[in-house]
Amino acid sequence: MKKKAIVLLSGGLDSATTLAIAKKEGYEIYAITFNYGQKHSIELNSAKKVANFFKVKKHTIIDIDLKIVGGSLLIEDAVVDVSTQENSDIPLTYVPARNTIFLSYALAFAETLEAGAIFIGANQVDYSGYPDCREEYLKAFEKMANLATKMGISGNKIKIVAPLLHLTKDKIIKEGIKLGLDYSLTHSCYFPTKEGNACGVCDSCILRKKGFSDAKLTDPITYDKDLCS
Repeated sequence: MKKKAIVLLSGGLDSATTLAIAKKEGYEIYAITFNYGQKHSIELNSAKKVANFFKVKKHTIIDIDLKIVGGSLLIEDAVVDVSTQENSDIPLTYVPARNTIFLSYALAFAETLEAGAIFIGANQVDYSGYPDCREEYLKAFEKMANLATKMGISGNKIKIVAPLLHLTKDKIIKEGIKLGLDYSLTHSCYFPTKEGNACGVCDSCILRKKGFSDAKLTDPITYDKDLCS
């Protein structure tokens, strides 16, 4: 029987590359995407495209409303001037407990499907400073997962796999290219225009553009000319 993996797929560069890696490692892929009230919900279309591109076994989109919680520019209704975002250790785009919520859903799916691995595109090198993207957090969640599940206490350990954790963005991009990933299918921007173009100035856009520049490759997505000028 082919080994199974749950892959958290946002439609962004990192999660798409993570899916490509899981595919390369021979897993049967069950991708999960969340529609959680994010302003950049355009990423849901990108997730569908990436899932289709890699012919995953199943792609599930889960609706949850994190607007009820609030606490992040990504989900609150306030108008955002992306060119003057506040610089801090924890950016205003941090969504409280988001990865914990997402991983908990993934854990439930892992038990139901008897999948031994959950893949997440967390990265603590070229990232915005989110506390739930750190290695110590992922190790703690894995420990909890194997204490709190039937699979875990039965000896069928569930692994939390973060293959991009220690890679710079340019190395991530090069790995994706090597695995045949078409990055034009992905979307990284937190505050895209009505036309669907990336703003080019939010944290996510800046990291993405730097990654392609460092890799000496052309980013295939379109950026808003007015904001980038």
